[in-house]
Amino acid sequence: MTDEDQLLDDLYDLIVGGDAQRATAAVKQGLERSLAPNVMLFDAMIPALEEVGRRFEAGEYFLPEMLIAARSMQTAMDLLRPYIVDAAVAPLGTFLIGTVAGDIHDVGKNLCSVMLEGAGFRVVDLGVNVSGQQFVDAIRSHQPAVVGMSAFLTTTMMEIESNLHLFESAGMREDVVVMIGGAPINDEFARAVGADGYAPDASAAVRTAKQLISL
Repeated sequence: MTDEDQLLDDLYDLIVGGDAQRATAAVKQGLERSLAPNVMLFDAMIPALEEVGRRFEAGEYFLPEMLIAARSMQTAMDLLRPYIVDAAVAPLGTFLIGTVAGDIHDVGKNLCSVMLEGAGFRVVDLGVNVSGQQFVDAIRSHQPAVVGMSAFLTTTMMEIESNLHLFESAGMREDVVVMIGGAPINDEFARAVGADGYAPDASAAVRTAKQLISL
């Protein structure tokens, strides 16, 4: 095994294990050795996050382990991101995400953002308490492939339907894939309001987003 292969294996294991400090050190070491940023991203970091998602869905990892792994990925990505931009690594597409108006819950949304960026999407996170008009304006500005809306309260989940009507009125509904999620949301609700996809967790969000943009 070459030194490069060993470093990639170590980086993979460190992200899966959630060791943010050592994962960042491994990325720094890779950069010092002139290891291509896209090689670290696509050969170690993204596969590591996919393995974390697999373990979560298999019941081998739970939310704390997933959050720790996602934090290690985010920390390593913060260091690597400028080099990826300089290397002009093409993202899978832009994913616009936000928590709907009246709702300030963001743990699930933030985890989705990290997982999606780690999977190769360019993520634009609008934050919480995002109005329908803010979503519309952001769609015009960023031209995303996917719009993700989250609602964590039964009192705010109908904002999703209102926003979808607003996208329709603005003439942009056919231009974007819309995914939704959050504690009170389910697949039946997604179909009822006309969303394109539903994800119960961050791992599913990555998998579903990839499937929907490939259709």
